[in-house]
Amino acid sequence: MEFFHIERRVFRFDFVPEVLADIRIAVGIDFGTTFSGFAYAHFHNGKVIINENWPGKRGPKKIPTVLQYDEDLQVLWGFDTLASEPQKKSRRKVSTNSPRPVEPVELFKFYLGNTPDEQKPKLPSNVSPEKAITDYLREMDEIKLHWPDIDFFRMVRLVVTIPAEFTEETKAIMRQCIYNANLINNVGAQNLKFTTEPEAAAIHCMKVIKEHGLKTGASYLVVDCGGGTVDLTVRKLLPNNKLGEDTERSGGYCGGSYVDKEFLKFLEKKVGKYAMKMLRDKHYGQLSYMIQQFCERVKTRFTGVQSEFREYSLDIEKNCPALKQYVNGEARDELSDEEWEIEMDFLTVKSFFDPVVNKILDLIKAQLIKSKNCSVIFLVGGFSESKYLQEKVMKKFENFKIAVPPSPMEAIACGAAEYGLNIDIIKTRKLNHSFGVQSYPKFQLGDPPSRKTRDGRIYKFSLMAKKGVEVEVDQKFSTTMYPVYPNQTTILFELFYTEKFTAQYCDEPGVHKLGEVEVYLPDTHLGLNRSVVIQLSFGAMEIIVTAKNETNGKEYHASFNLVQLFK
Repeated sequence: MEFFHIERRVFRFDFVPEVLADIRIAVGIDFGTTFSGFAYAHFHNGKVIINENWPGKRGPKKIPTVLQYDEDLQVLWGFDTLASEPQKKSRRKVSTNSPRPVEPVELFKFYLGNTPDEQKPKLPSNVSPEKAITDYLREMDEIKLHWPDIDFFRMVRLVVTIPAEFTEETKAIMRQCIYNANLINNVGAQNLKFTTEPEAAAIHCMKVIKEHGLKTGASYLVVDCGGGTVDLTVRKLLPNNKLGEDTERSGGYCGGSYVDKEFLKFLEKKVGKYAMKMLRDKHYGQLSYMIQQFCERVKTRFTGVQSEFREYSLDIEKNCPALKQYVNGEARDELSDEEWEIEMDFLTVKSFFDPVVNKILDLIKAQLIKSKNCSVIFLVGGFSESKYLQEKVMKKFENFKIAVPPSPMEAIACGAAEYGLNIDIIKTRKLNHSFGVQSYPKFQLGDPPSRKTRDGRIYKFSLMAKKGVEVEVDQKFSTTMYPVYPNQTTILFELFYTEKFTAQYCDEPGVHKLGEVEVYLPDTHLGLNRSVVIQLSFGAMEIIVTAKNETNGKEYHASFNLVQLFK
């Protein structure tokens, strides 16, 4: 098991438009950190159905985002990977030829985005994060079995949800993984759409907004509390049942799995760092089973009301027997005296929740400060089912109406399918990055001498679209560029983006390459008078870059040259 570091990859694709007249079915996929699921709807009736039929199991609306690989890299998936209770240690000597136990591979979605290294799971040495994501999505090929008689690639619109903080790179990586998983037949297929998790939830919540007295012009906050991330967006109701974005969407790594991490910190204090490290490295299956038991018996039942709390005793010999051999010194003596049982009282369990819940409260507060017209807070996602979290939100924001949909865990997948039925429901979004093109003007007095090129010019970031601006879907931002030299026959335009409001140079910290497009300029007899219009189009959560040679009318599309963010 190991961590993966930066690996440079080049993803090149051209967008292939969907044929709207051919689309029959919308499928929304909620690829979550700890659980995943999908919903679907036929265009002829618009009824959204959450899938409850999984291989070998019927009923659950989500399936664990977990894989297992054997030594031949054959895959087990979902419920088949759940750890079982450890068997009692055999008195017989284990053969050295016995196969190594198969360990679960989970939380691999953390490799997307800017998750700190210490929070990323270790993966088998021959399994990259990209492979894990692709293999998991490939198993969701089960989706196709719902409609064996249709041309899936032509007639189905896929909508995949992503966290609010995903960058353009991570969207492109997800697109590549979805293509490798055989869910689309062309990496640039526009039958695949992306929406953020809170945006999908906001769409789903539109079904119940009238119950909360919301009318056109009002705003509401959606807080998607998932297993890994918490994503927030404030949406405003526009005429004709459209949605706009009132503030920049935000998010943080403080989902339900972070309560599990607090539990493991507590356990480490009891048994020692060495024991926990060896348990992770050598017996991950038992560690996974212990967390599973904690979630079922403690985490999901905790309400924050002391009179409703039942003390939980963690029986190490039963739930995690391999741990005993690594516990030394005073810790071993104390646990032996307690017969290898660790008691967890009310305040102890509360201490697992509080650091996570407080981060969520801070994220909510930050969004409400930016939005002056918000009156309702919707809690969705699996962790929003926590009674303790609900109570803390209600107490902290008592002047707001707090609403939890009947099935908050389904909200993301259902909202994604609803978005697939009506892409036009989203009218505006706020840009959470600034975008620009690299220009090459003449060097001016005051420019840094170290940046002056041999031909008396300087490379700069030329702003095209500014962070925080509210843009309509498919709105275009453009700038006009010219060749630098009269005899120039091509120009390579490089596009960049940053979380800052603007930048001076494309190589400064926090500025990332979006893509590039090469334009041919054959009419050299016109010298410098050959304009090229560079255009950014902000569509369905992805950006399309085009360049048009104004002299001959020819258009060129960007090919992306991305640095893979798995590390």
